[in-house]
Amino acid sequence: MSRTPIILNAFNMNSVGHINHGLWTHPRDQSSHYHTLEYWTDLARELERGLFDGLFIADIVGVYDTYGQSAEVTLRESVQLPINDPTLVVPAMAAVTQYLGFGVTVNLSYEQPYLLARRFSTLDHLTRGRVGWNIVTGYLDSAARAMGQPQQLAHDERYDRADEFLDVLYQLWEGSWADDAVRRDRTQRIFADPRRVRPVQHHGRYFDVEGYHLAEPSPQRTPVLFQAGSSGRGLRFAARHAECVFMAIQDKAATAALVRQLREEVVRAGRQPGDVKVLVGITPVVGRTPRDAEEKYREYCRHASPEAALAHLAATAGIDFSAYQRDTPLLAQHKSNGIENSIRRLAGGREHYTLGNLLDELALGGRYATVVGDAGQIAGELQSWVDEAGVDGFNIARTVVPESFTDFIDLVVPELQSRGLHKRAYEGGTLRHKLFGQGDRLPARHPVDGWRFRAAAPSLQPEAVHP
Repeated sequence: MSRTPIILNAFNMNSVGHINHGLWTHPRDQSSHYHTLEYWTDLARELERGLFDGLFIADIVGVYDTYGQSAEVTLRESVQLPINDPTLVVPAMAAVTQYLGFGVTVNLSYEQPYLLARRFSTLDHLTRGRVGWNIVTGYLDSAARAMGQPQQLAHDERYDRADEFLDVLYQLWEGSWADDAVRRDRTQRIFADPRRVRPVQHHGRYFDVEGYHLAEPSPQRTPVLFQAGSSGRGLRFAARHAECVFMAIQDKAATAALVRQLREEVVRAGRQPGDVKVLVGITPVVGRTPRDAEEKYREYCRHASPEAALAHLAATAGIDFSAYQRDTPLLAQHKSNGIENSIRRLAGGREHYTLGNLLDELALGGRYATVVGDAGQIAGELQSWVDEAGVDGFNIARTVVPESFTDFIDLVVPELQSRGLHKRAYEGGTLRHKLFGQGDRLPARHPVDGWRFRAAAPSLQPEAVHP
């Protein structure tokens, strides 16, 4: 049976702890070397050996300080703290690879579009078109306080601001320089034709920007756009802008429903359902035999920290779990407020869901769907997610680094290839072309098209249409 190869990204963070917390204590784990270039260049080479599509680097601004109303556990267990800038490691990895893509998370709530546009254009140049941007608006009040604000903007307003932020970026990336603006003509002494470069003039609710984009057009112009919002407003934002949407739901049926909802929103936004690829987060623990995998899982669990995972989750859900006992029924604690929905997602339909149940599910230090087995079992589970949930690929979360990625490459990748689910060689071209097979640039049906440089266009500010 002929199948479309799945998208495979490695999921990592420029920190010690990422999703599966506590495993930095494992004797074979190398994540504490995250602050060295060798850690990243060695990882990039390994992922390219496994024909991964990309390395997806998460990021967070702020700290997890809800659990116990302090950052004590966060610091003790390195729950995404300390954390370094994810963009700065990309050029080094690009220098030692030819094909691997890089999806980099940047929180736009604490950025200005004028300089962020240059940063991503620079990365797109240095990677020769292999960079993507994971757009996030943040969710931690600790970040707002650190940035001089009493609290974050309200949830939906953060997306309103993000819509305008993207419109400014599109003008800079796509509308300031014509494709033929850069001539590099030594004889005529014309590096860039002034007639083919225009300043952006944007005056909106959140941003006032007047000026030329500082970078010449890069291979993709706009980086591949990733996004992870699953709320109603987040889905509308994704439907308008995103090319790849990341979901972290453990249940296939719930994921399938959200995928359908997203694709319906994409169509309502004037795009095609296939214009957006859906990726789900998953944690594989693979062995050469099922018994080997189970033993490895138990070994990993002995080093994992459910409490560290609880500190992470506390900030995400807005609940100080440290105040509860193991037998505390969580739904009974949160009736008739927004937190109840978070608990119901955790409970998965179970009415009597206790803190003890939650801690048991955090045995590996995180709550991503965990698959334990040999290569055939892992490949079969990934295939079932594609068939039953309608996803296009996976962000493979790390456990013990780099062992977990090496195991996946050596054992699971050949099995996926034998099933027609993974490529046997890279195609050339930019990250966008590899993912969609339709060239380097965003298609005309994407809203970016309204901002593109056109010879007859009198200005760079057509009327913006916000959801």
